[in-house]
Amino acid sequence: MAGRAAERATLEDVAQAAGVSKATASKVLNGRGGVSAATRQRVHDVMTEIRYRPSTAHGTGTSVDELTVLFDAFESPYAVQVLGGIVAAGLELGVDVVATTLSGRHEHEPLSAAWLHSIAAKGHRGVIVVTTEVAAEAIEAAAAEGIGLVTVDPVTARDGDDDGLVTVSATNWTGGFQATRHLLDLGHRRIGFAGGPPESTPARHRLHGHRGALTAADLTVDPELIEQFGFTHADGRRMTERLLDLDPPPTAIVAGCDTSALGVLAAARDRHLRVPEDLSVIGFDDTFLAESAAPPLTTVRQPLREMGRLAVRTVLALARGERPDTHHFELATSLIVRESTAPPKPAADPSIRDRAGQPDPATRPRRTR
Repeated sequence: MAGRAAERATLEDVAQAAGVSKATASKVLNGRGGVSAATRQRVHDVMTEIRYRPSTAHGTGTSVDELTVLFDAFESPYAVQVLGGIVAAGLELGVDVVATTLSGRHEHEPLSAAWLHSIAAKGHRGVIVVTTEVAAEAIEAAAAEGIGLVTVDPVTARDGDDDGLVTVSATNWTGGFQATRHLLDLGHRRIGFAGGPPESTPARHRLHGHRGALTAADLTVDPELIEQFGFTHADGRRMTERLLDLDPPPTAIVAGCDTSALGVLAAARDRHLRVPEDLSVIGFDDTFLAESAAPPLTTVRQPLREMGRLAVRTVLALARGERPDTHHFELATSLIVRESTAPPKPAADPSIRDRAGQPDPATRPRRTR
């Protein structure tokens, strides 16, 4: 083994020579618990014998920790704000952040065992994955490498499964409920939903919250009023075109995010509809797009920067071998009311009659088409 020192010994070499797993060797390297004194001494002896030198001197206090952040894409205000929180937490905690995307140049496929091995070999303490699916194999590989793994707003078809993945998100169900409840309180009864892709866990939870608000108001959920394409501007425009082609069309639309809500606004302008006089619109996220939209968007605020900060603190705790208080952190959403929502015009919704001396029947359930 000594002959390999000239090639720069790896943590895998240490584990093999000491007769322990790579995860155990990583715990010793990073000064974590869960390792007996005898095993710890044996690993340290091997490190000395083969002249192992880590790429960052963890545990010595002489170097800066590093984290990798993996985005599905880096082209949305949502991603900018989450990354802003991650970078801010990194500066506060003395951690360097390396950001990349699925489409970036990688020697190995992102989140594969080989990719995670390369991250660990660089001395990075953990990986934060944003809006990207994480397979069970990646969770196991990260544990074997002794690095933390946290995902922000997970995208997974295994909704509800407890596979050990630690997640950070907002209260998306509550956010969907808040948005629709606001429109119901204004008097809307025919409300469209232009949501994110069905495979997105946050998108599904927002839809469930929307349905929950309708059910709580004793309204029938009309499947024709629900569209689920994606979170882009083009997606919002496409979904709105379909919704506005209905007879009768909705008087309000809940969008899956602020970016797609701008697509809703564009489609409304194409039909010469005024917002909010002819159509009320609600976004989700409260990015800088919401306040600068025309009109400024009523939206559901996600604490995106704090989600990024929490992800950093959590992944570092996992890297130290600490057990999280929960595997699913959820931060509270809040409704931000601006100028894109208003009561519907009486003539615009056939369920709202002239109120002159007559009860308003708008609270009656609508028949499913």
